[in-house]
Amino acid sequence: MADFNKVLTPGDYEKGELNVVIEIPTGSNHKIEWDREHACFMLDRVEPIAFAKPCNYGFIPQTIDEDGDELDALVITDQPLTTGIWLKTRILGVMKFVDGGEVDDKIIVVPEDDRNNGDKYQTLEDLPKQLIEQIKFHFNHYKDLKKPGTTEVKEFADVKTAKKVIKDSIERYIEAHPELRVKKEFDATVDDAKEALKNGIDAAKKAIKEATK
Repeated sequence: MADFNKVLTPGDYEKGELNVVIEIPTGSNHKIEWDREHACFMLDRVEPIAFAKPCNYGFIPQTIDEDGDELDALVITDQPLTTGIWLKTRILGVMKFVDGGEVDDKIIVVPEDDRNNGDKYQTLEDLPKQLIEQIKFHFNHYKDLKKPGTTEVKEFADVKTAKKVIKDSIERYIEAHPELRVKKEFDATVDDAKEALKNGIDAAKKAIKEATK
């Protein structure tokens, strides 16, 4: 199995695009988690069936949230997605969430290309209110049988807030992997050089054209 943190980037979040790896399908009560150390999926626990996931649950590669794990994503689809696939998604917002006193935010996304519903979900306001309430209820109570009162949904926030959460999580990952910062800076330098060369060639072509009139 591929190590998703090595073969995938977070995506172009500034343009509202994210890469997401699916851990738990909609309707499953299996708490499947990405094991970063072994680069594979593991079954962490089996939840009560009453607390099966109301939507697909996954993570954004090359990110670290405040709780030390990859930044989570809630993926809204009409049918469950399969554990282990990845997809390109569009950001709708973020669910601000606290678990056991730690910040554990969830970015809310939909598939980038959903032809079944005509890409009708463009903002959080487009999602069915009942679905939002189900998600809120689930995350407020899914640990009640073992650790009651340890989770709390603070709010649902917009894309701007979501992008700030994503940016901070990417920065944490880069801080933990300094070689990525060097690569990022090198790639930026190469891109700048290519752009400068292109501009120089275009200017030379224009000068030659003017001189030969």
